[in-house]
Amino acid sequence: MKVAFTLNGRPAEWTGVPTTRLAAALRDDLGLTGTKVGCDAGDCGACTVLVDGRQVCACLLAMGQVEGRAVETVESLAGRDATLGALQASFLSHGAAQCGICTSGMLMAAEDLLRRVGRPSRRDVEDALGGVLCRCTGYGKIVEAVLAAGIGATAVTPAAGGAVGARLARVDGVPKVTGADRFGADGIPADALWIRVVRSPHARARFALGDLAPLRARLAAVLTAADVPFNGFGIYPEIKDQPVLADGVVRYRGEAVVALVGARRDVLAIGDDEVPITWMVEAPVLGVDAAMASDAPLVQADRPANLLLEGGVRRGDPAGSFAGCAAVAEGVFETAFVEHAYIEPEAGWAQRVGDRIEIHVTTQTPYMDRDEVANVMRLRPEAVRIVPTACGGGFGGKLDLSVHPLIALAAWTLGRPVACVYTRPESMAASTKRHPARVAAKFGCGADGKLVACAVTVTFDTGAYASWGPTVANRVPVHAMGPYAVPNVRTWGAAYFTNGPPAGAFRGFGVPQAAIAHEAMMDELADSLAIDRLEFRHRNALRVGDTTATGQTLAHSAGLAQCLDALRPHWRQALAESVAFNATPGSRRRGVGIGCMWYGIGNTSMSNPSRMRVGLSPAGVVTLYSGAVDIGQGSNTVMTQIVADALGVPAAQVALVAGDTDLTADAGKTSASRQTFVSGMAAERAALDLRRQILRLANAGPGARLVLDGPRLVVHDGGDVRSLDLAGVGLLMGEGTFDPPTTPLDADGQGVPYATYAFAAQMATVEVDLELGTVKVLRIVAAHDVGKAINPTLVEGQIQGGIAQGLGLALMEEYIPGRTENLHDYLVPTIGDVPEIECILIEDPEPLGPSGAKGVGEPGLVPTAPAILGAIRHATGVRMTRVPVLPHRLRETIVASGEKRP
Repeated sequence: MKVAFTLNGRPAEWTGVPTTRLAAALRDDLGLTGTKVGCDAGDCGACTVLVDGRQVCACLLAMGQVEGRAVETVESLAGRDATLGALQASFLSHGAAQCGICTSGMLMAAEDLLRRVGRPSRRDVEDALGGVLCRCTGYGKIVEAVLAAGIGATAVTPAAGGAVGARLARVDGVPKVTGADRFGADGIPADALWIRVVRSPHARARFALGDLAPLRARLAAVLTAADVPFNGFGIYPEIKDQPVLADGVVRYRGEAVVALVGARRDVLAIGDDEVPITWMVEAPVLGVDAAMASDAPLVQADRPANLLLEGGVRRGDPAGSFAGCAAVAEGVFETAFVEHAYIEPEAGWAQRVGDRIEIHVTTQTPYMDRDEVANVMRLRPEAVRIVPTACGGGFGGKLDLSVHPLIALAAWTLGRPVACVYTRPESMAASTKRHPARVAAKFGCGADGKLVACAVTVTFDTGAYASWGPTVANRVPVHAMGPYAVPNVRTWGAAYFTNGPPAGAFRGFGVPQAAIAHEAMMDELADSLAIDRLEFRHRNALRVGDTTATGQTLAHSAGLAQCLDALRPHWRQALAESVAFNATPGSRRRGVGIGCMWYGIGNTSMSNPSRMRVGLSPAGVVTLYSGAVDIGQGSNTVMTQIVADALGVPAAQVALVAGDTDLTADAGKTSASRQTFVSGMAAERAALDLRRQILRLANAGPGARLVLDGPRLVVHDGGDVRSLDLAGVGLLMGEGTFDPPTTPLDADGQGVPYATYAFAAQMATVEVDLELGTVKVLRIVAAHDVGKAINPTLVEGQIQGGIAQGLGLALMEEYIPGRTENLHDYLVPTIGDVPEIECILIEDPEPLGPSGAKGVGEPGLVPTAPAILGAIRHATGVRMTRVPVLPHRLRETIVASGEKRP
């Protein structure tokens, strides 16, 4: 069918099957990849375009319906000279685009609104953008950008020495707001073959493959476990327990069994029932109780008792100390599997280049990917090149391999480019999840409200394979007592294998689960002694000079007390307002809760290095070569600001080469809130090294001022002015490394697990309908000790995004294999669910960090659920011990308790 329509103001024609989705036609046939695809089901809104001036999900509109209509995509918003439109400029200046995968859809929905309503209200914006999901921003910056679109954006252009602390727009932001950013599915070569993976529909089964010859005759290849040189991968060098393709046994629903390789249309046309697999289904081991049972079948044959790992922290005598406590609180809390739900599904493509394999993929960790793929393929690491694409959200979920080994094997074997793009259900079924946890906590304090002892045991469901389970089980005991001074401690963490999906890294590495428990205990103790909940926390907050449960003395930067001080006026006002509201009749009640956290930056008691380079070319171009992957958190911009000030040039003069393992050094993983602290320090040292080389060449002192003018570098040293001809000098390259000082933990968990910690306190105001069990979060105030905010806009964006995910953890997100494998049944917060968020940045400098900075990627999420749960208890009088707090669960608890008022 031939379809004639108008596309971005110009006549267009398309020919094809009339049921083809508009999104597919735009991307695959018309080359407009600014329209992104996150679900192909109308759930995420990433593909939103305008049709006849109104927003439409392009994945839900067939090309046969486009005849004669006007279609507008994100590519239409900029001027003919590529000047950003007012809305795009506002998004850029307000930090409304983080990873960028949802930005095109947000922009088009906002464009629809602004054409209809000249000066929209916040409610107008929420209504208009309610169909587009964002997993990164928390929506606040997006709302601000839309409301300010007609005002005009002023670019921040700091002079030399003024970059750190400035609200600089993202250095990689323009492609995000124009749709030009190339994500994993955006740059696939036209001649690429495609992979479709056949996955297990069973959580536990044995299987046998039948005759694959008929399929192989139709396709370029059919890959099985026999085709994988080393069929195992994993995070830890000694644990490679997850097969690329299952070999006769599957251990979770969604596990990869067979990879079909061929023309895209051909592989997509083959149904799973056409692949000859005989299944012998077995009863799955689901949940930690089943895994710990004495007669439990083993998930992995070489893991006795299904135990992956256990360990903990011991200090003092908690068991003997509880008897002398004036108040003791106990509780058991449970959390579920939680899905990352990044809007970009896993995607990438690979090609063989001589005796090397080159992989373009969405990832958080290019060097680890390189080494893992090399190990699977039995190649030297140097024979594998990872070229990170733009990453449409990660949150820990793109630290594990996904498409990488399959596209690499197929491309290597066939000598053709090969691509793989997961569908949304496939992404959710196959990928790692947040660990379900059971946290048994007991805390005791004296009559003065000072904590005396705690005992916490956390049992984790690590799913079918290890993934990041050891990291979670090791990190949580260090944090399980909370950010408080407790002299007597016993914490323990254990992770068990089950036939659930592999549980891996997810923003916080288990600390959010533990925080739910320790913050509930703080509330119970405070209430039992009639001490204000904020003041109780302030009394016990870790401070500089205190010794932690691992025996580490905090020498610097422990700003929890300052965070609580900043919250105090908001807290008192919110409490008074809730009392006044609750004095009125009706079924709705308001409550106020508070949550505190601490978070060790970087790996636990492990080497955690980063290496960065900063070059000055003969043409006078300063280039930062950064292996730190920016997945939306803003590290590209933060590193640029750090380098600019350390070198002594304007940030606008620093170019960036990022991620590519052929062009950059290993900066470590984008995880554990480490990049600003660790890679930022390495970048600062690299820039200072380059500066020293320049000053030495110019025979200038350390306070000299540098002025770059093309290939001419002018050095002002007091009253002297010297000029360097860079063309004659040649390439200069500064290098810097940083590995935070830590020590291993002994058998009692004593040592220095982290070089520094982030601290935060958040308060939440909620409204609960006692009859329906529904909870509406009305406001959150978040005070975070970030050391130094290198870029306040980006810091606020990380906090707001973390809060949105914490809200989801508290109230709505629960992954159930086979039931919530899409963004319709699996609920994530929408723009209407996330309340107004006020961020208060506390800057208690960390001397080890660049300009005193620490990290903030994960801390934004950790205290949110505890604050919301505390607010629910304040409103209803009942303590919820299982998250998410779904309406039926809350209603049942209220009815069972007999409580009608707080």
